[in-house]
Amino acid sequence: MGVDTIPPKHISAGIGWMVLTGILFVFVTCIVRYLGSDMPAIEAAFLRYSIGLLMISPVLLKLFRAPPTGRTMKLYVVRGLVHGIAVMLWFYAMARIPIAQVTAIGYLAPIFVTIGAAFFLGEGLHLRRIFGVVAGLVGALIIVRPGFETVNTGQLAQLSAAPLFAASFIMAKKLTDQAEPMVIVGMLSVFCTLVLLPGAILQWRTPTMEEVFWLTMTALFATLGHYTLTRAFKAAPLTVTQPFSFLQLLWATIFGIILFDEMLDMYVVMGGAVIIAAVTYISHREAVVARRQVTPPPAATKI
Repeated sequence: MGVDTIPPKHISAGIGWMVLTGILFVFVTCIVRYLGSDMPAIEAAFLRYSIGLLMISPVLLKLFRAPPTGRTMKLYVVRGLVHGIAVMLWFYAMARIPIAQVTAIGYLAPIFVTIGAAFFLGEGLHLRRIFGVVAGLVGALIIVRPGFETVNTGQLAQLSAAPLFAASFIMAKKLTDQAEPMVIVGMLSVFCTLVLLPGAILQWRTPTMEEVFWLTMTALFATLGHYTLTRAFKAAPLTVTQPFSFLQLLWATIFGIILFDEMLDMYVVMGGAVIIAAVTYISHREAVVARRQVTPPPAATKI
């Protein structure tokens, strides 16, 4: 379905869900950053998904009443494999490079998503959406201008994770036509846990009670984030919702100042202003286009 045929309330709901998703994922980022690099990345990722799986296990009972088709199950498996590798790389990067760098490099994913949605899901790549993506990326680069000269292992891990996350998001969008959001999230937890299990066993280190607590909170926020992300995908096209993911850098900057004593400078202010201006513009333009489609022109009312 093209965005021009979607009611304005669905566009607004998709945008709202995406903004909430960004806030929840920033909570996850802050917790993982706090935990540091003492625990192997693949073990931390495994514990996050296994705990999340326990949280939403009742939802998976729906699958016994209406099991997915073979084609849908294949999509669940492939998405779990791709997303499991991506989240392992993300945990590795998050423990080794600053939050701003992880978030900024992660904005390659929305670029891949927007382009992929146009090619594989048939969503229009209108000028206003291209502007939103490009302007958001420019704002992100203004904020994190240093750090790209020397590429270290943490940056390489996040660079590798970005296209994998994009592929996962596109598959999630495809699945919203076939399953409810919580079922999609539950199946992601199942297959990510299975994908990460062998590596976690090989690198296992018994976690402390504090680590278990914080990983439980990570699982809670991340599971909620995947739910709100899937709701955003179900409500509106990816090319509409993706530019709003750039607000996540703004939340990350704010939490960095409050929790990690990071200094605020004028580049952060300018970059944040560009991001806010971009998402405000695209929100207005999408709402205007949607209203035009549901409000008949004067001549039509006379027929």
